[in-house]
Amino acid sequence: MATSQVVTSDNVAAVLERALDAGSGLLRLTPTWVPRSFLHPGKRIRLAPQDWYAFGAHRGGIDERWFASTTEAANEGRTPDEGLSYVTFEGQRFLLRDAVSEAGSRLIGQKLFDRYGRWPVYSKFFDNMGPIPLHMHQGFDDAKLVGQEGKPESYYFPPQYNNVDNNFAYTFFGLEPGTTKAQLRRCLEDWDKGDNGILDLSKAYRLKRGTGWLVPPGILHAPGSLCTYEPQWGSDVFGMFQSLVEGREVPWSLCVKDVPPEKHQDLDFIIGQLDWEQNVDTHFKAHHYLEPIVDTSRSGEGYTDRWIVYGTVDGQQLFSAKELTVEPGAKCTLQDPGASGWITVQGRGRMGPLELQTPVMIRFGEETSDEVFITHEAATAGVEIENTGTEPLVGLRYFGPDTHESLPQVGDATPQ
Repeated sequence: MATSQVVTSDNVAAVLERALDAGSGLLRLTPTWVPRSFLHPGKRIRLAPQDWYAFGAHRGGIDERWFASTTEAANEGRTPDEGLSYVTFEGQRFLLRDAVSEAGSRLIGQKLFDRYGRWPVYSKFFDNMGPIPLHMHQGFDDAKLVGQEGKPESYYFPPQYNNVDNNFAYTFFGLEPGTTKAQLRRCLEDWDKGDNGILDLSKAYRLKRGTGWLVPPGILHAPGSLCTYEPQWGSDVFGMFQSLVEGREVPWSLCVKDVPPEKHQDLDFIIGQLDWEQNVDTHFKAHHYLEPIVDTSRSGEGYTDRWIVYGTVDGQQLFSAKELTVEPGAKCTLQDPGASGWITVQGRGRMGPLELQTPVMIRFGEETSDEVFITHEAATAGVEIENTGTEPLVGLRYFGPDTHESLPQVGDATPQ
């Protein structure tokens, strides 16, 4: 397949200007694939079977696709651009990160660019055959100790990418109320004894298609095997707390990957990274579970816009996401108060001048028509979306911090 020419950061301005003009403020993005050496691909993210190990078997299978990302994947042996999204235009491509640096006010809005100097969030599909090891993501203070940022995140389980459950469609969250730090410390002490028994201290929740969860940093979780759409903060910090998953060893290095070197054997420090009160919350599900909520102010005849990720983390609106469904033959004008990363998950149509087409199978390196970056400029002006197919056109889009004047809070939905 043809490979587009890469434009370096110092030459982005001219081609970016042409791309913005041609796309009416919309930028076409190419698929960004990320492997994980400690997991097995779930085989539902439309990547061609012959390309599951396109990075080499030693890197592990590809089980993630990242969307509108300016965040690098923190993998050992990574490629220089791993995790970074590319804009494609007229046979050329350039990093979305470079585009934001070049024209931040147009792409993400002046307020966001002035505060962060980058697009500070990203989203992904992660898709595994079985569960991910029980782990946590550091909060902002602990991540800062190793020059990183904290990582709050969220989950949504799109029905279109979950035709099968795979091996374990349950996620462990937090710790059983009453668990002590001494019990957890014992699990870390037993790391080299095989299964360190940490799941005995946790609780699993059955995953439900079309719903989600909000997960602040410092909370232990072992995501189950549904393909997951994951809006999150622009960081890739984590610490594994489970030593064995599905018979596969998890090295201690993945427990202390983002811990200061002098603290690599300090079990009290490692446990201290956890938000203990949230982990042993007696009403954990009530405080983190998300059902979709229709945004009646953004819905109309033939189209429905739903909140799928909402709520705040420590009182801050860090990210959010919506699902737009447009019925066959219908069109609507999508007008948002800020930029977003869009991925089409069902049907075909158009967004402004750009074609939308949900792929059935994607070759590694192939350019698709399902992903768009909706710039701040386009979002605030309004973008027309039309369903030109025979089935519903469905797209997911996620937003950066403080985009909305108001949004629902966890617990606002009426259970379906």
